[in-house]
Amino acid sequence: MFERFTAGARDTVTGAVTEARRAGAAEVTEEHLLLALLELGALDPLGVDREAATAALVVARRRGGLSEADEEALAGLGIDLSEIIARVEETHGEGALATAGSGTRPRGGGRVRFAPGAKTTLARSLRITVGHREKSITPTHLLLALLTAPGPVADVLAAQGVTYARVEATAAATA
Repeated sequence: MFERFTAGARDTVTGAVTEARRAGAAEVTEEHLLLALLELGALDPLGVDREAATAALVVARRRGGLSEADEEALAGLGIDLSEIIARVEETHGEGALATAGSGTRPRGGGRVRFAPGAKTTLARSLRITVGHREKSITPTHLLLALLTAPGPVADVLAAQGVTYARVEATAAATA
């Protein structure tokens, strides 16, 4: 499938691997894909503030991968996620619930694997590309794939005003 990636999409994937290594993660996650897209400026045409989005990802990481919808569901049960995070971090240190960058070094000669969610995102980007009747996967297709999965990455993008329809409209306007 990698042969269908444009240079920009390849740069995104290799950038995600770099982000995972920088964080000391054993696996590349959707978060690393978003960080790479941010670093490469793929969200600049959408007016996304790189620093704000990166800071929001740090907050999402501290939440242990729970989305805002998860937090709302827990609140409905009378569970205050912020209080749980504060207590866990008080005992185990800041970022104890983080799913990415846990300090687990890659095994097998330093190779960083792709987590199931990141693999699904890559496969979904291919389906989106085919659905748009295009031949090559671009960073835009990767971004659209990230937007289709609920969770912290989609929450961060939504908070920045990034929607599927807006990405498609921006891509069409610049094509």
